[in-house]
Amino acid sequence: MSLPSPLFGGRLSGDLDFTEFVRLCADPAGDVETPHATTTASGIPVYDGDTFRNATDDASAEALRAELANVFGHGAGVIVIRNGWSDRGALDAMTDALLAVIERERADGDGFDHFASSGANSRAWDVLGKVAKLDPTAHVNYYGNRVLDLVSEAWLGPWYQVTAQVNIVHPGGAAQSPHRDYHLGFLSDADAARFPGHVHHLSQALTLQGAVAHSPMPIDAGPTMLLPGSQRFAAGYLAWRDDRFKAHFAEHAVQVELEPGDAVFFNPALHHAAGENRTDDHNRIGNLLQVSSAFGVPMEAIDWDGVASSTYPVLLGLAEAGELHEAHIATCASGYAFPSNLDTDASDSGLAPASMQDLLRTALNERLTAERFNELLSAKRSARQAFT
Repeated sequence: MSLPSPLFGGRLSGDLDFTEFVRLCADPAGDVETPHATTTASGIPVYDGDTFRNATDDASAEALRAELANVFGHGAGVIVIRNGWSDRGALDAMTDALLAVIERERADGDGFDHFASSGANSRAWDVLGKVAKLDPTAHVNYYGNRVLDLVSEAWLGPWYQVTAQVNIVHPGGAAQSPHRDYHLGFLSDADAARFPGHVHHLSQALTLQGAVAHSPMPIDAGPTMLLPGSQRFAAGYLAWRDDRFKAHFAEHAVQVELEPGDAVFFNPALHHAAGENRTDDHNRIGNLLQVSSAFGVPMEAIDWDGVASSTYPVLLGLAEAGELHEAHIATCASGYAFPSNLDTDASDSGLAPASMQDLLRTALNERLTAERFNELLSAKRSARQAFT
């Protein structure tokens, strides 16, 4: 996506152009065409998961990635994927694992949610890492999804990293206030204003937000409220707390009903908010995904050594069956080579040392035993540590 040159070299004005914001949101699609979408819902392109699964050659995959990137940057900023998780067995196994994590943490008195009042919902953090250790097969089968891989790489490029948090919104759970997300979206207005305009623009290219439905999500249950096109407003990280912008969101935000296995992905700069669960008896269950660029820092610290070690036997079985692909690697090991100790973790070629994903990929290609892989993993961990 192009970077408007006026954004370079200075801070954004605190005089927010509300008229421009309204104009952008009134044209959610912009000039972006979406030939791969099957339909639109409230201005949001809707895709079928089979479109992603059938994009098996380089040309079709690249055409789809280019289209998605344009939607996220210049179009609606959000997509819906019907039947994105088509393997119902894998989806149900992950649901069981997520609920097991919730129950375990409830029993331990954990499960604090930074983003909702006590009792309104049940949230567990770092469920990617926790489920990988609790049920490695469920982890691999669920995250080894070409849909996730294509969407993530379309916006972030290779070596992306996934974190996940399960969230169950109980009947009566209130709606969130509209907001933008990580990185700049987590800062106060005063702190966000200190960053130059081009950082505001680039911040949205560091992460991709997603949610996979693990229960039916009718409108009354409160699926995410979305304001298509709002990510294109340059000063949005300074605007989302402003009453004028919140009022516009309240009047014009849209929601899309979801079924289990459907997914929503959106630019983190899109103005959005979790909806109110107005039902009497329906718990809304979503697995919230935050995919981070290799060049950004994820919101959660994950025990990638533990995840890689736990899932290696499952991945080795897939490799031996010829069924391994990059989505498996991306969700089972850290993808970025830095930070490291370059005295002890020097590169064999190029400027960067091997990442954990590189180590995992090599071990699987060479069909190393789990014991040997764990030995290499331990040596890599020691090599990356700073001297004490």
